[in-house]
Amino acid sequence: MKQPFTELGAFEQNPRYADLIARERELYRREGDTRSEFLRDYTRILHSTSFRRLKHKTQVFFSPQSDHICTRIEHTLHVESIGDTIARILGLNSELTRAIALGHDLGHAPFGHKGERVLDAIAREQLGESFWHEKNGLFFVDRIDLLEDEERNRRNLNLTYAVRDGIVSHCGERDQNHLHPRAERIDLAEYDRPNRFSPFTYEGCVIKMADRIAYVGRDLEDARALGLLPENVQKELAAACATLSGKKANNSNLVNFFISDLTAHSDPDAGIAFSGEAAQLLKYLREFNTEHIYSVQRVVRADRYFELIIREIFDTLQSFYAGADTGKNLLSMQDAFESLPRRFYNWLCVYWTFERDEKNRNLPVYDLTRREDYLRAVLHYISGMTDKYAIDTYHDIISF
Repeated sequence: MKQPFTELGAFEQNPRYADLIARERELYRREGDTRSEFLRDYTRILHSTSFRRLKHKTQVFFSPQSDHICTRIEHTLHVESIGDTIARILGLNSELTRAIALGHDLGHAPFGHKGERVLDAIAREQLGESFWHEKNGLFFVDRIDLLEDEERNRRNLNLTYAVRDGIVSHCGERDQNHLHPRAERIDLAEYDRPNRFSPFTYEGCVIKMADRIAYVGRDLEDARALGLLPENVQKELAAACATLSGKKANNSNLVNFFISDLTAHSDPDAGIAFSGEAAQLLKYLREFNTEHIYSVQRVVRADRYFELIIREIFDTLQSFYAGADTGKNLLSMQDAFESLPRRFYNWLCVYWTFERDEKNRNLPVYDLTRREDYLRAVLHYISGMTDKYAIDTYHDIISF
């Protein structure tokens, strides 16, 4: 089978390989460890707390009682499966592709994109900054998630540049139908909005496309299961899919169609590319889902509930700020709440300490006497919550 990207993938013969595997500092090594740099990243993400929490975060539909509605962790695994298949067919580095896929949504807030939009609105109101999950994911793997090293010291994930770049570059909410990687390695702090730069690798480009493939069909599948698509709407969808792809409109057919199309039309000249027909179908499905799924009244009602929860948590934690006495103030509020002040105080002690802990010297140091730094801590704390944890925290606030 022809593999047109073998010489362009993230392999040792790639002239940019040293940049791709660069880390902030050297990782410890065990005798006999046979893992590649990218496979080490994959397992580091797999064992992170942010990855574990994805199983209790909404993808599109808030349905905690159902075992069959897609959650954020399932979506992540779908992206990994699709991306790995594409990478292997094209001759790219599947270990890098899988690592990017596994980490691509670590920065998502509770309650799906609605949670992200609420945190973005708060960040703009309070700090004049934006919040978006790709950049938040990079921040979490760089500064929040901790793993023990061989001496049981807690360190940040310290991922390779290629994986970190893939996480912050993965935005799949744009109608880009062909992608080439950018030529230069940049400081990833330069990202100030989603989709500002192309990924640095073809593997990162694959994940941008795999993300789109993964969610359009699965969202339809969940919408059908929840009874959100009337018969006339389903007939419209079936006719459009039959016209554009010759296939019935289910997730299996759509994933197969898009993978086959992408791998057939991608080459070093065209980049990672869809055909015109596939691009048209993707555009149609996104518009269909927006109109008939993401904007339906049941989803909108839930979104109002999610906004209430997130804003109440933010407002409550914001009210605890007392400059240099914030820590003392949090502890003094324990009698008024069941557990929120103590939990947040403990989180601050781990991630936002006033002084560096020698054993955890890589942790960030923020001056919590500055209100702006404290508010950023609150935003990141909320963004790491699962749906259930956020709801429980809200009930802690309103309960007597």
